[in-house]
Amino acid sequence: MFLSWRDHAHPEAGGAELFLDRVSRWLAEQGHTVEIITARYPGSLPGETVDGRRIIRRGGRFSVYARTMLSTALRGSGADVIVDVQNGIPFWSPLVTRTPVVNLIHHVHREQWAEVFEPNRARIGWALESRVAPAIYRRSRYVTVSQTSRRELIELGIDPSRIDVVLGGLDRPTSDVVYDPDAPPLLSVLGRLVPHKRVEIALRTVVALQEEFPGITLDVLGHGYWLPQLREQARALGIEKSVRFAGFVSEQEKADVLSASAVSLLPSLKEGWGLAVIEAGSLGAPVVAFREAGGVTESVLDGRTGWLADTEADFIDKVRGLLRDREQRRVMSDNARIYASGFTWSATAAQFEEILRATVQGR
Repeated sequence: MFLSWRDHAHPEAGGAELFLDRVSRWLAEQGHTVEIITARYPGSLPGETVDGRRIIRRGGRFSVYARTMLSTALRGSGADVIVDVQNGIPFWSPLVTRTPVVNLIHHVHREQWAEVFEPNRARIGWALESRVAPAIYRRSRYVTVSQTSRRELIELGIDPSRIDVVLGGLDRPTSDVVYDPDAPPLLSVLGRLVPHKRVEIALRTVVALQEEFPGITLDVLGHGYWLPQLREQARALGIEKSVRFAGFVSEQEKADVLSASAVSLLPSLKEGWGLAVIEAGSLGAPVVAFREAGGVTESVLDGRTGWLADTEADFIDKVRGLLRDREQRRVMSDNARIYASGFTWSATAAQFEEILRATVQGR
């Protein structure tokens, strides 16, 4: 049983939900009974079976936690193992069940609380994540998606012997689009549109480079509640005609945009791993991200598949350098394709399955 505040079909789903979708689908294909408890969203069904998995939706963004806890306490989980997906706040499942629990956490949200909530709520959220959750899950197994996130969990007092790292996979996208170095440069951003993704930095990058690179454009692939603010920022910067907010796009359109991109931008404040980095790299787009963003220090091989920047000015300079130096961009593109080829969802899910088996067996 998976407990997650969003499933892959949710309008605000991101990399964490993609990880959950691919792993749970693989487990179902292997014959496991898989149930996913998650939140409702406009237009969603309260329950349905998708790719062999039973998806039950109850409550909203916040109420899903209380409703899931109450349901688990009243009827029991009925599962051999529970995967409690902690996206800042977990489901507190060890409080209401004796079923073995695996805490799946992509990254510690330390910096993000202040980006989303006002100070008092941010302090409460961080206290729950950094003090209360480690105490309640002190006997649970942890799974995270990068060594960086593992180190952050250890800093919170989690026993290192209880933390496994399982890297994400790749869907192997393909495209007939070929990058044209003589065309006006296309930059791209892939991800949810929420404050901590800092898409504003990508907008300011376009402003900083448009004089040197006439016709430069930015495609923003993804949706989220921060979209109106980003549209307004683009208007305020005078680049609304140079930016396309594409929203949700098909897998084929996403592949075509990434294939055509001179550089893919990841200005996010924090990432557990950076699935968007591997997706872009598999299609030959070097990525520029921030060194401070955690897991991207592992998904971006600095100086080989892309660049890690230390400041916004450095971020813009790194993008400028890739646009100026065609040979550097070509080498990084080739390196990114090679690096991305090593990731598969089957390997990810098989490793996850072994952790679940060990947990059930008490190993």
